[in-house]
Amino acid sequence: MANWARAALARIDDNDAAALVTVLATEGSAPREAGTKMVVWQGGQSGTIGGGNLEHQAATQARRMLSESQASFAIQDYPLGPLLAQCCGGRVRLLIERVEAASRDWLTDAARRMDAAQPFELRTRFDPGLLVKTIVAIGSVSEGPIVSFAGGQASARGVRPDVGDQLVERNEAPRPPLLLFGAGHVGQAVALAFAPLPFRLSWFDSRPEAADHAGVTRLDPDGMAEAARTAGGQAFGLIMTHDHSLDYALASAGLAGGGFAYLGLIGSRTKRARFLNRLRADGFSDAALTRLTCPIGLPHLKSKAPEVIAVSVAADLLMRLEAARVSNDEDLPRASV
Repeated sequence: MANWARAALARIDDNDAAALVTVLATEGSAPREAGTKMVVWQGGQSGTIGGGNLEHQAATQARRMLSESQASFAIQDYPLGPLLAQCCGGRVRLLIERVEAASRDWLTDAARRMDAAQPFELRTRFDPGLLVKTIVAIGSVSEGPIVSFAGGQASARGVRPDVGDQLVERNEAPRPPLLLFGAGHVGQAVALAFAPLPFRLSWFDSRPEAADHAGVTRLDPDGMAEAARTAGGQAFGLIMTHDHSLDYALASAGLAGGGFAYLGLIGSRTKRARFLNRLRADGFSDAALTRLTCPIGLPHLKSKAPEVIAVSVAADLLMRLEAARVSNDEDLPRASV
Protein backbone atom coordinates (compact mmCIF):
# COMPACT_ATOMS: atom_id res chain seq x y z
CA MET A 1 0.00 0.00 0.00
CA ALA A 2 1.42 3.36 -1.00
CA ASN A 3 0.25 5.15 2.17
CA TRP A 4 -1.66 3.07 4.70
CA ALA A 5 -1.96 6.01 7.08
CA ARG A 6 -3.82 8.08 4.47
CA ALA A 7 -6.16 5.15 3.84
CA ALA A 8 -6.91 4.96 7.57
CA LEU A 9 -7.44 8.72 7.79
CA ALA A 10 -9.93 8.53 4.92
CA ARG A 11 -12.08 6.12 6.95
CA ILE A 12 -11.89 8.40 10.01
CA ASP A 13 -12.93 11.36 7.85
CA ASP A 14 -15.95 9.35 6.69
CA ASN A 15 -16.82 8.36 10.28
CA ASP A 16 -16.35 4.76 9.22
CA ALA A 17 -15.04 2.31 11.85
CA ALA A 18 -11.79 0.77 10.60
CA ALA A 19 -9.01 -1.53 11.73
CA LEU A 20 -5.32 -1.55 10.88
CA VAL A 21 -3.81 -5.01 10.31
CA THR A 22 -0.01 -5.31 10.61
CA VAL A 23 2.25 -8.28 9.95
CA LEU A 24 4.42 -8.27 13.07
CA ALA A 25 6.55 -11.31 12.27
CA THR A 26 6.82 -14.28 9.95
CA GLU A 27 8.47 -17.67 10.10
CA GLY A 28 9.22 -19.85 7.10
CA SER A 29 7.38 -19.15 3.85
CA ALA A 30 4.78 -16.37 4.19
CA PRO A 31 2.82 -14.25 1.70
CA ARG A 32 4.17 -10.86 2.85
CA GLU A 33 7.01 -9.56 5.00
CA ALA A 34 6.98 -8.07 8.51
CA GLY A 35 5.75 -4.49 8.53
CA THR A 36 3.13 -5.01 5.80
CA LYS A 37 -0.19 -3.32 6.59
CA MET A 38 -3.76 -3.15 5.35
CA VAL A 39 -6.78 -1.14 6.44
CA VAL A 40 -10.10 -2.98 6.84
CA TRP A 41 -13.63 -1.66 7.32
CA GLN A 42 -17.06 -3.22 7.01
CA GLY A 43 -17.44 -2.30 3.34
CA GLY A 44 -13.96 -3.04 2.05
CA GLN A 45 -10.22 -2.83 2.57
CA SER A 46 -7.15 -1.00 1.31
CA GLY A 47 -3.85 -2.79 0.86
CA THR A 48 -3.07 -6.48 1.22
CA ILE A 49 -1.15 -8.78 3.55
CA GLY A 50 -0.85 -11.38 0.82
CA GLY A 51 -4.33 -12.53 -0.10
CA GLY A 52 -5.61 -16.07 0.29
CA ASN A 53 -7.14 -17.53 3.41
CA LEU A 54 -4.79 -15.62 5.73
CA GLU A 55 -6.08 -12.28 4.46
CA HIS A 56 -9.68 -13.50 4.47
CA GLN A 57 -9.45 -14.65 8.08
CA ALA A 58 -7.63 -11.49 9.19
CA ALA A 59 -10.22 -9.24 7.51
CA THR A 60 -13.04 -11.27 9.07
CA GLN A 61 -11.47 -10.97 12.51
CA ALA A 62 -10.94 -7.23 12.02
CA ARG A 63 -14.60 -6.71 11.05
CA ARG A 64 -15.73 -8.82 13.98
CA MET A 65 -13.67 -6.61 16.29
CA LEU A 66 -15.28 -3.51 14.81
CA SER A 67 -18.83 -4.77 15.13
CA GLU A 68 -18.90 -7.06 18.16
CA SER A 69 -15.90 -6.52 20.40
CA GLN A 70 -15.01 -3.77 22.84
CA ALA A 71 -11.32 -4.64 22.53
CA SER A 72 -9.07 -2.03 20.93
CA PHE A 73 -6.52 -4.53 19.64
CA ALA A 74 -5.66 -8.20 19.30
CA ILE A 75 -2.56 -10.22 18.46
CA GLN A 76 -3.29 -13.30 16.39
CA ASP A 77 -0.97 -16.14 15.34
CA TYR A 78 -1.68 -18.01 12.12
CA PRO A 79 0.15 -21.26 11.28
CA LEU A 80 -0.56 -21.15 7.55
CA GLY A 81 -0.54 -24.86 6.84
CA PRO A 82 -2.30 -26.51 9.82
CA LEU A 83 -4.83 -23.73 10.46
CA LEU A 84 -5.46 -22.14 7.06
CA ALA A 85 -4.55 -24.94 4.64
CA GLN A 86 -2.20 -22.64 2.74
CA CYS A 87 0.69 -24.36 1.02
CA CYS A 88 3.13 -21.63 2.11
CA GLY A 89 3.61 -23.65 5.29
CA GLY A 90 4.96 -20.76 7.32
CA ARG A 91 3.66 -18.88 10.32
CA VAL A 92 2.46 -15.27 10.67
CA ARG A 93 1.79 -13.08 13.71
CA LEU A 94 -0.62 -10.19 13.17
CA LEU A 95 -1.56 -7.12 15.17
CA ILE A 96 -5.17 -6.01 14.54
CA GLU A 97 -6.11 -2.65 16.04
CA ARG A 98 -8.91 -0.14 15.84
CA VAL A 99 -8.17 3.25 14.27
CA GLU A 100 -10.54 6.03 15.26
CA ALA A 101 -10.69 9.76 15.87
CA ALA A 102 -8.15 9.52 18.69
CA SER A 103 -5.69 8.02 16.19
CA ARG A 104 -5.79 11.06 13.90
CA ASP A 105 -2.66 12.82 15.21
CA TRP A 106 -0.20 9.96 14.84
CA LEU A 107 -1.76 8.81 11.56
CA THR A 108 -1.47 12.33 10.12
CA ASP A 109 2.18 12.52 11.16
CA ALA A 110 2.89 9.11 9.61
CA ALA A 111 1.01 9.99 6.39
CA ARG A 112 2.95 13.22 5.92
CA ARG A 113 6.27 11.50 6.47
CA MET A 114 5.41 8.77 3.95
CA ASP A 115 4.30 11.37 1.40
CA ALA A 116 7.66 13.11 1.80
CA ALA A 117 9.64 9.83 1.88
CA GLN A 118 10.93 10.70 5.36
CA PRO A 119 11.93 7.60 7.35
CA PHE A 120 10.46 7.18 10.81
CA GLU A 121 9.74 4.71 13.57
CA LEU A 122 6.24 3.90 14.75
CA ARG A 123 6.53 3.00 18.42
CA THR A 124 3.63 1.17 20.05
CA ARG A 125 3.51 0.87 23.83
CA PHE A 126 1.12 -1.67 25.31
CA ASP A 127 -0.77 -0.01 28.13
CA PRO A 128 -3.65 -1.71 29.97
CA GLY A 129 -6.37 -2.19 27.36
CA LEU A 130 -4.96 0.25 24.82
CA LEU A 131 -2.07 1.08 22.54
CA VAL A 132 -0.09 4.32 22.79
CA LYS A 133 1.47 5.37 19.48
CA THR A 134 4.47 7.62 18.93
CA ILE A 135 6.14 8.69 15.67
CA VAL A 136 9.90 9.26 15.88
CA ALA A 137 12.10 10.55 13.04
CA ILE A 138 15.15 8.42 12.17
CA GLY A 139 18.11 8.67 9.83
CA SER A 140 17.89 7.67 6.19
CA VAL A 141 19.70 4.36 6.79
CA SER A 142 19.05 2.11 9.76
CA GLU A 143 20.15 -1.37 10.66
CA GLY A 144 18.19 -4.02 12.49
CA PRO A 145 14.80 -5.65 12.04
CA ILE A 146 11.84 -3.84 10.50
CA VAL A 147 9.70 -4.78 13.50
CA SER A 148 11.45 -5.18 16.86
CA PHE A 149 10.29 -6.14 20.32
CA ALA A 150 12.25 -6.27 23.58
CA GLY A 151 15.37 -5.13 21.77
CA GLY A 152 15.35 -7.86 19.14
CA GLN A 153 13.46 -8.99 16.08
CA ALA A 154 9.78 -9.72 16.68
CA SER A 155 9.00 -13.43 16.51
CA ALA A 156 6.07 -15.31 15.01
CA ARG A 157 5.90 -17.70 17.95
CA GLY A 158 7.88 -16.11 20.78
CA VAL A 159 6.74 -14.12 23.81
CA ARG A 160 3.84 -11.81 23.08
CA PRO A 161 3.96 -8.13 24.07
CA ASP A 162 2.75 -7.47 27.60
CA VAL A 163 1.74 -4.35 29.51
CA GLY A 164 4.56 -1.82 29.37
CA ASP A 165 6.29 -3.48 26.42
CA GLN A 166 7.00 -1.58 23.22
CA LEU A 167 6.97 -2.60 19.58
CA VAL A 168 9.08 -0.57 17.17
CA GLU A 169 8.28 -0.56 13.44
CA ARG A 170 10.82 1.04 11.12
CA ASN A 171 9.27 2.71 8.09
CA GLU A 172 12.14 3.80 5.89
CA ALA A 173 10.01 3.79 2.71
CA PRO A 174 12.85 4.99 0.46
CA ARG A 175 11.20 6.42 -2.64
CA PRO A 176 13.69 7.84 -5.12
CA PRO A 177 12.53 10.65 -7.38
CA LEU A 178 11.31 9.67 -10.85
CA LEU A 179 11.34 12.47 -13.41
CA LEU A 180 9.03 11.63 -16.31
CA PHE A 181 9.35 13.90 -19.35
CA GLY A 182 6.38 13.60 -21.70
CA ALA A 183 2.63 13.25 -21.27
CA GLY A 184 1.73 11.49 -24.49
CA HIS A 185 0.08 8.08 -24.68
CA VAL A 186 3.14 6.26 -23.34
CA GLY A 187 3.80 8.89 -20.69
CA GLN A 188 0.23 8.59 -19.45
CA ALA A 189 0.52 4.80 -19.24
CA VAL A 190 3.85 5.07 -17.42
CA ALA A 191 2.46 7.58 -14.90
CA LEU A 192 -0.48 5.27 -14.21
CA ALA A 193 1.76 2.22 -13.79
CA PHE A 194 4.11 4.00 -11.38
CA ALA A 195 1.40 5.60 -9.22
CA PRO A 196 1.38 2.76 -6.61
CA LEU A 197 5.12 1.99 -6.86
CA PRO A 198 7.90 3.17 -4.51
CA PHE A 199 8.94 6.21 -6.56
CA ARG A 200 8.17 9.92 -6.15
CA LEU A 201 6.86 10.90 -9.56
CA SER A 202 7.44 14.35 -11.06
CA TRP A 203 5.80 14.59 -14.49
CA PHE A 204 6.64 17.28 -17.05
CA ASP A 205 5.44 18.36 -20.47
CA SER A 206 5.79 21.56 -22.51
CA ARG A 207 2.48 21.48 -24.40
CA PRO A 208 -0.62 23.45 -23.28
CA GLU A 209 -2.85 20.37 -23.59
CA ALA A 210 -0.68 18.55 -21.03
CA ALA A 211 -2.57 20.44 -18.34
CA ASP A 212 -5.53 18.18 -19.09
CA HIS A 213 -3.77 15.35 -17.26
CA ALA A 214 -3.72 15.48 -13.47
CA GLY A 215 -0.23 15.57 -12.03
CA VAL A 216 1.55 17.09 -15.04
CA THR A 217 3.69 20.16 -14.47
CA ARG A 218 3.85 22.30 -17.60
CA LEU A 219 7.32 23.73 -18.26
CA ASP A 220 8.85 25.27 -21.34
CA PRO A 221 11.70 23.27 -22.93
CA ASP A 222 14.33 25.27 -21.05
CA GLY A 223 12.57 24.57 -17.75
CA MET A 224 12.40 20.86 -18.53
CA ALA A 225 16.09 20.82 -19.41
CA GLU A 226 16.91 22.58 -16.13
CA ALA A 227 14.94 19.92 -14.22
CA ALA A 228 17.00 17.24 -15.97
CA ARG A 229 20.27 19.07 -15.39
CA THR A 230 19.69 19.52 -11.66
CA ALA A 231 18.36 16.02 -10.87
CA GLY A 232 20.10 14.39 -7.93
CA GLY A 233 22.20 11.28 -8.04
CA GLN A 234 19.41 9.13 -6.59
CA ALA A 235 16.85 10.16 -9.22
CA PHE A 236 15.49 8.04 -12.05
CA GLY A 237 14.67 9.74 -15.35
CA LEU A 238 12.49 8.77 -18.32
CA ILE A 239 12.49 10.83 -21.51
CA MET A 240 9.56 10.30 -23.88
CA THR A 241 8.36 13.63 -25.22
CA HIS A 242 6.54 14.38 -28.49
CA ASP A 243 9.65 15.96 -30.04
CA HIS A 244 12.98 14.24 -30.83
CA SER A 245 14.84 17.54 -30.58
CA LEU A 246 13.44 18.06 -27.07
CA ASP A 247 14.34 14.45 -26.22
CA TYR A 248 17.89 15.23 -27.28
CA ALA A 249 18.04 18.42 -25.23
CA LEU A 250 16.82 16.57 -22.16
CA ALA A 251 19.25 13.67 -22.62
CA SER A 252 22.10 16.13 -23.07
CA ALA A 253 21.08 18.15 -20.01
CA GLY A 254 20.70 15.03 -17.88
CA LEU A 255 24.14 13.73 -18.83
CA ALA A 256 25.78 17.14 -18.42
CA GLY A 257 24.30 17.55 -14.95
CA GLY A 258 25.88 14.33 -13.74
CA GLY A 259 22.80 13.23 -11.77
CA PHE A 260 20.43 10.32 -12.27
CA ALA A 261 20.98 6.82 -11.01
CA TYR A 262 19.18 5.84 -14.22
CA LEU A 263 18.40 7.91 -17.32
CA GLY A 264 16.18 6.22 -19.90
CA LEU A 265 15.27 7.41 -23.39
CA ILE A 266 12.38 5.90 -25.32
CA GLY A 267 13.25 4.88 -28.86
CA SER A 268 14.71 2.33 -31.21
CA ARG A 269 18.31 1.24 -31.60
CA THR A 270 18.47 3.56 -34.61
CA LYS A 271 17.44 6.51 -32.45
CA ARG A 272 20.01 5.46 -29.87
CA ALA A 273 22.79 5.38 -32.50
CA ARG A 274 21.87 8.82 -33.84
CA PHE A 275 21.68 10.36 -30.38
CA LEU A 276 25.00 8.84 -29.31
CA ASN A 277 26.71 10.18 -32.43
CA ARG A 278 25.36 13.67 -31.73
CA LEU A 279 26.30 13.48 -28.07
CA ARG A 280 29.85 12.44 -28.93
CA ALA A 281 30.07 15.33 -31.38
CA ASP A 282 28.94 17.62 -28.55
CA GLY A 283 31.83 16.46 -26.40
CA PHE A 284 30.40 13.69 -24.24
CA SER A 285 32.79 10.87 -23.46
CA ASP A 286 31.98 7.21 -24.02
CA ALA A 287 32.00 6.76 -20.25
CA ALA A 288 29.30 9.42 -19.89
CA LEU A 289 27.23 7.87 -22.66
CA THR A 290 27.02 4.54 -20.84
CA ARG A 291 24.71 6.33 -18.40
CA LEU A 292 22.01 6.71 -21.07
CA THR A 293 19.68 3.70 -21.49
CA CYS A 294 17.94 3.35 -24.85
CA PRO A 295 15.77 1.44 -25.66
CA ILE A 296 14.03 1.32 -22.28
CA GLY A 297 12.28 -1.53 -20.51
CA LEU A 298 12.89 -5.27 -20.59
CA PRO A 299 14.48 -6.43 -23.85
CA HIS A 300 12.29 -9.53 -24.19
CA LEU A 301 9.04 -7.52 -24.29
CA LYS A 302 8.75 -6.27 -27.86
CA SER A 303 5.21 -4.85 -27.85
CA LYS A 304 4.82 -1.15 -28.69
CA ALA A 305 1.51 -0.87 -26.81
CA PRO A 306 1.79 1.96 -24.26
CA GLU A 307 0.52 -0.22 -21.42
CA VAL A 308 3.05 -2.97 -22.18
CA ILE A 309 5.88 -0.44 -22.41
CA ALA A 310 4.80 0.97 -19.05
CA VAL A 311 4.80 -2.45 -17.37
CA SER A 312 8.15 -3.29 -18.96
CA VAL A 313 9.74 -0.05 -17.78
CA ALA A 314 8.25 -0.41 -14.30
CA ALA A 315 9.63 -3.95 -13.96
CA ASP A 316 13.07 -2.82 -15.13
CA LEU A 317 13.24 0.10 -12.71
CA LEU A 318 11.98 -2.00 -9.80
CA MET A 319 14.73 -4.55 -10.46
CA ARG A 320 17.33 -1.78 -10.61
CA LEU A 321 16.01 -0.29 -7.37
CA GLU A 322 16.11 -3.67 -5.64
CA ALA A 323 19.66 -4.34 -6.89
CA ALA A 324 20.79 -0.97 -5.54
CA ARG A 325 19.24 -1.68 -2.14
CA VAL A 326 20.87 -5.11 -1.93
CA SER A 327 24.21 -3.54 -2.82
CA ASN A 328 23.76 -0.85 -0.16
CA ASP A 329 22.83 -3.46 2.46
CA GLU A 330 25.96 -5.44 1.65
CA ASP A 331 28.09 -2.30 2.04
CA LEU A 332 26.76 -1.52 5.53
CA PRO A 333 29.19 -2.24 8.38
CA ARG A 334 28.26 -5.34 10.38
CA ALA A 335 28.69 -5.72 14.10
CA SER A 336 30.90 -8.59 15.21
CA VAL A 337 29.29 -11.40 17.18
